[in-house]
Amino acid sequence: MSKQFPIANQVRALREANGQISQSELGDAVGVTRQTIAAIEQRRYSPSLEVAFKIAKHFNVGIENVFYWDE
Repeated sequence: MSKQFPIANQVRALREANGQISQSELGDAVGVTRQTIAAIEQRRYSPSLEVAFKIAKHFNVGIENVFYWDE
């Protein structure tokens, strides 16, 4: 079983709420791979601040609406 990082997120929910954007499309928009987006969504990878802000900006929401601490 892989370790989950304590930074939880709403990335998948935001993708689904915004026209079913794919992981690949979001990755292209923020400069990472589809695999990175998948790992972020599954809490197997914590994004850099830059990527976190780019994801929030892509969905036009504050970073606190995308990522939150959940131990």
